[in-house]
Amino acid sequence: MKKEYEDLFKKIVKSYYEGDFDKVINEIINDPSFNKDEARNIVSSLCGVDVYKDDNYIYNLKKAITDYKVKERIVEKLGNCSDDCKTDDTGLSRCQKACPFNAIKKDKNFGSTYIDDTLCVDCGLCIDACESGNFIDRIEFLPIMELLKNNEKVVAAVAPAISGQFGDDVTLDQLRSAFIKLGFADMVEVAFAADMLTIKEAVEFDKHVNKEGDFLITSCCCPMWVGMLKKVYDNLVEDVSPSVSPMIAAGRMVKTLNPDAKVVFVGPCIAKKAEAREKDIDSAIDYVLTFEELKGIFDVLDIDPIKLHGVPSIEYASRGGRLYARTGGVSIAVSEAIEELFPEKHSIFKAVQANGVKECKAILEKAQAGEIDANFIEGMGCIGGCVGGPKALVPREYGKEVSNRVAYDSPIKVSTHSDIMNEVLSELGINSLKDFQDEHKVAIFERKF
Repeated sequence: MKKEYEDLFKKIVKSYYEGDFDKVINEIINDPSFNKDEARNIVSSLCGVDVYKDDNYIYNLKKAITDYKVKERIVEKLGNCSDDCKTDDTGLSRCQKACPFNAIKKDKNFGSTYIDDTLCVDCGLCIDACESGNFIDRIEFLPIMELLKNNEKVVAAVAPAISGQFGDDVTLDQLRSAFIKLGFADMVEVAFAADMLTIKEAVEFDKHVNKEGDFLITSCCCPMWVGMLKKVYDNLVEDVSPSVSPMIAAGRMVKTLNPDAKVVFVGPCIAKKAEAREKDIDSAIDYVLTFEELKGIFDVLDIDPIKLHGVPSIEYASRGGRLYARTGGVSIAVSEAIEELFPEKHSIFKAVQANGVKECKAILEKAQAGEIDANFIEGMGCIGGCVGGPKALVPREYGKEVSNRVAYDSPIKVSTHSDIMNEVLSELGINSLKDFQDEHKVAIFERKF
C-alpha cells in the first residue's frame, strides 16, 4: 500500500475506534493537498464501501459501513496517469506491463489508462507497479469493526503463510490471542481445511489420471492461477480439479458448524478479496484482510502479538496443510495422501510446479500442446507461492523458511493421520474415503468451473 494511503487508513481506523470519525473524515476530504472527489474515492476504498458522493458524504459513508453491501470490484483506478510514467519500447506503462491478463487499457482520448473489468481478476499487481499510487484496493476492516463492536461472532481464518509474518518468535497461539483481543471470537488455521482438500485432491487424481497422457490441474489454492485457466486457457478447464480453495473450504466448514458466524480470511493476497466475491462461492467468506492491513490495525490499536500470552489449542493442522504456504507444498501433501490411500497410483504420480505468472503461462501452454512431462500440475501466481504474495510482510525466502519450520515441527505429519480432522469431517457428514467419492457429501469442498 502506498505510504500515504497506509497512514490515512491507520488514521481512519483510530478515529472509528476512538469516536471522532466525522471530524477526521472531514479533515481528510477538505485537505487542500487533495482534490475533494479524489479524497472521497480514497476514503471510500479505505473504508471498504461504495458511497454516494453528495453533500451528505460523511452520513452516507457511515451508513454504508453499517449496512455493508458487497461490491464485486476490488481494485480501482483513482486518477489519471502521471506524465513521468515510463513505458518500454512498445509504449506500455508500468501497470500494463505488470498485468498478466492485459486488463489495463490505454484511453486514447485522455492519454491515461483504465481497467477493463471484463478481463481484470483483481490480482492487485498494478497497485505495486504504479509509483503514483493511482491504483488502490478496498480495505474491509471498518465493516468488520462494526460487527465486532456489536458483539457478533467473527472468526479469523488465517492463511498458512502467516507463520513468521509478525515476527520470528510469534507463535500461532499468540496470533490467536491477538485476534481475540481485537474482538474476534476465535482464529482457525486454513491449513486445517487444506488437509481436507489434500484428501479430496488425492481422490480426484485417482479418478482423473488413468492412462498415459492424463493429467490433473489442481485448483488449490491460487485465484490468479484459476483466473488464467478460466480466462486464457479455458480449453484446459476439463482437466482442473473441481475443488474449492482452502480459503473457501475453511469458510464453508466454519459456517456449517457455526451457522451464525462471520468469517474473515487473513492472508498475503489481494486476489483473495475478489475470489471471495465470485458468485458460485460468495457465501463462504464474508471479508478478507491482508497481512499488511492487519499489521496496520494492530499498530493503531497497540496490539503486539509477541507480548501476549498465547491462547493454546490442541494440534489439529498437519505438516502437509501448513506446507500449502509455499510453492510445491500442495504437491508434497497430495503425494503423501496418494501414497497412503491409492498406493498403486503413487508409483505413477509425477508433479510439476510453476512459480509466478511467467512460469504459470509457460506450463499451461505446454499442457495445451501435450508436451507436459507430469500428471499433477500445481501453479502459484506469486513467485514462491503465498509466502511471496504482494501483501506479505517479510521477504519470501524468509517466509518460506519459517513456514517450513512450523510445518515440519507439526506433530501431525500427514493429513490422513489427524484424529481431529476425522471428527470434524464426521460432523460434516463425511465418514470414509468412499464418502469423498460421493458428490453430494463432498459438495462443501467443490465448485463448478
